[in-house]
Amino acid sequence: MRTAFLVIFNALLVTKGFSQARLTLAEGAKPTVFMPDSAATPNGESTPTFMPDGKTVYLANNGVICSSKKAGDRWTKPIPISFAGHYNDWDPTLMPDGKRLLFVSNRPYVASDGSTKTGNHLWMSQQTGGMWSEPKHLDSPVNEFGLVNYGPSISASGTICFCSRDRDGNKGMRAYLCRREGDHYAKPQLLVLNATEPTFDPYIAPDERYIIFSSDNALYISYRTDQGWSPGEKLGPAVNEASKAGMLWGPSVSQEGKTLYYNGGTKEGIDMIPVRWTQ
Repeated sequence: MRTAFLVIFNALLVTKGFSQARLTLAEGAKPTVFMPDSAATPNGESTPTFMPDGKTVYLANNGVICSSKKAGDRWTKPIPISFAGHYNDWDPTLMPDGKRLLFVSNRPYVASDGSTKTGNHLWMSQQTGGMWSEPKHLDSPVNEFGLVNYGPSISASGTICFCSRDRDGNKGMRAYLCRREGDHYAKPQLLVLNATEPTFDPYIAPDERYIIFSSDNALYISYRTDQGWSPGEKLGPAVNEASKAGMLWGPSVSQEGKTLYYNGGTKEGIDMIPVRWTQ
């Protein structure tokens, strides 16, 4: 009985810690452009995702997934990765351990009936011996013919979040969560993060404590609770004032949790801004 009580008590402490930790923008912080010296011209790069050591970044550059390495305090010019350049590939996101790369592509796939089809679907590549494998199409129930998926992210346990339009009778662009079950993914679950408003590009934290997403041309954050997910809260004006120029999208957070990356705030590529966590 004592052991059971301690387990329950510790679980409550963890849950309480999750509910109290809040992302805030560092005081006086203003967004700056990520790797401006190494950016393509014109700067069409988006959605950076980092290897665990923070020294290699993958990003999308006008439909081509590229990588760049840190050299001192600068980044090298992004170059296409091994399987890129034949189709439109974008929205790359690394599993936190850096061993899998999830992304969106319009490359052809073989459907369950044996026919070849195309669509903006989610694909996965695995890294072995420092090389990326040939991408694999994520089959049903993640990808379905006639449906599009965008803005994926993946947690340390393999849980995938993404947005999809007019799926399962839900009108417009909505966010979904899909858990790994053994060798396959379960049916995607609708995420209600900002009431019935359209929801784009849900970034799930490595430990699944929070989701940052785009809605109403702004960035929001939702925290995991005992009942599911809290209603989305707008991030601070230092980020969302830029939404006056258009939609903000593609949010992600550095692995150490100190920097928020996103697109749309400027015309110069990827924005970055320091963040902190308060209890």
